[in-house]
Amino acid sequence: MSSRELILGRVRRALADVPPDDTPYEDAAPRGYLREHGARGAEETVALLAEHLADYRAIVHRCGESELPSLLARLLAEREAATVLVPTGLDETWLAESDVTRVADRAESDAHELDAVDSVVTACAVAVAETGTIVLDAGPDQGRRRITLVPDHHICVVRAPDQVVSSVPLALERLDPGRPLTWISGPSATSDIELDRVEGVHGPRTLEVILVG
Repeated sequence: MSSRELILGRVRRALADVPPDDTPYEDAAPRGYLREHGARGAEETVALLAEHLADYRAIVHRCGESELPSLLARLLAEREAATVLVPTGLDETWLAESDVTRVADRAESDAHELDAVDSVVTACAVAVAETGTIVLDAGPDQGRRRITLVPDHHICVVRAPDQVVSSVPLALERLDPGRPLTWISGPSATSDIELDRVEGVHGPRTLEVILVG
């Protein structure tokens, strides 16, 4: 017997005495949760996102649409990046002013190839202000999930305020649960038992977020 069959068998036995007309699970408890905390306008919501991203040690930039190519070129130059990984659906104008060698997002790329890339630039699916979270759903302008987990430097472009929502419940309304979702709250980090923080353990050591709007 597999572990799956063992667990499902236990569930069936636990439910054996539940009458057919019992209250459905969805109605068993009230779920009138707050969908967001406090009333904020669009600019206040974007400002809250920027504040919480900074709390998580992400580096936050703000610019207009026309300034994005020059900002991206400057950030890659400051990083001294020789290569940048680019999703297939990323807007080509974003990197028009950068002379960094572009690496395609390929299914054949292994972890060693991705680790050799200096930076990756992506868009996002949605950003959550209350938690300072960026969500990727592997869309054409975000690429395969692993390209934002292996390279050491990730630049994520967020259209503000269009892609910024106040809370997780509002973000879930915009997301397809069938897609591979990556929830990012700051650069990858962990702490040991003495609370010594180590960054870059299971994702990028440096996360830069550009709020464009």
